[in-house]
Amino acid sequence: MSATAWSSAQPWRGIMVATALPLRDDLSVDYDAYAEHVRWLIANGCDGVVPNGSLGEYQTLSDEERARVVRTAVEVAGGARVMPGVSAYGSGEARRWADQAAEEGCGSVLLLPPNAYRADEPAVRAHYAEVARAGVPVVAYNNPIDTKVDLTPALLAQLYQDGGIVAVKEFTGDVRRAYEIAEVAPGLDLLIGADDVLLELALAGAVGWIAGYPNAFPASCAALYHAAVAGDVSTALPLYTSLHSLLRWDSKTEFVQAIKLSMDITGRPGGPTRPPRFPLTEEVEAAVRTATEKAVADGHH
Repeated sequence: MSATAWSSAQPWRGIMVATALPLRDDLSVDYDAYAEHVRWLIANGCDGVVPNGSLGEYQTLSDEERARVVRTAVEVAGGARVMPGVSAYGSGEARRWADQAAEEGCGSVLLLPPNAYRADEPAVRAHYAEVARAGVPVVAYNNPIDTKVDLTPALLAQLYQDGGIVAVKEFTGDVRRAYEIAEVAPGLDLLIGADDVLLELALAGAVGWIAGYPNAFPASCAALYHAAVAGDVSTALPLYTSLHSLLRWDSKTEFVQAIKLSMDITGRPGGPTRPPRFPLTEEVEAAVRTATEKAVADGHH
């Protein structure tokens, strides 16, 4: 089996879509639309889903909503294909979400470092160790832009050695780190964490993609990913170039609203976002709309 084929033995690999959460006009969660969206993503070449990531607006959900989102994904995709985000301010709460993931049979969980304050290395290690005790493989999420805690290659190597993590979602955009991570933590799986460095990280050895834009264009994104991880640059580069004006919105502050707008345009259930996220400004909306319509015109789906 190639490293790129999805397998329940390493269910964090492949294309795991950080799912946007369809909301109704009154901002309630549309669970039926979410279930249908998860079904559609799997049918269109994605390997699994990551509910309750930042794209899924987990910070705005009640405990009841957050738990039900995971159950809905599991009912549709099967537990192995679901990687719930379990990030929380307290390690205890993150552990409880990881316990829920274990009960639901989830294949892995995604965990930010402590994000209530700028945690030091011992606190980060203790946080990951606590969540790992739930017994579900933990994927670390390195997003120092938002969390102010940087999971450097050296710290990732330590977490991996501790037995706390199996992979890292690398969101810094610094593709040079891929090679250093491979040197200091050779067994740690590198997952693409930002859509607009997909080709660079795939060529550097990534074995998975925690993805945003497949919410709107799963088939084209799957074709791009598979060509990239196979090293087929002649297929991947034109696709990547064609989609890049869209993919870069995944790394911008307005990424949730942008991806939901792209979903709305392509006929997917996106809808509004919950406060404190505001609707896009006219200028940003026009830019996202133009990039999305260009992708549709270029034949992406």
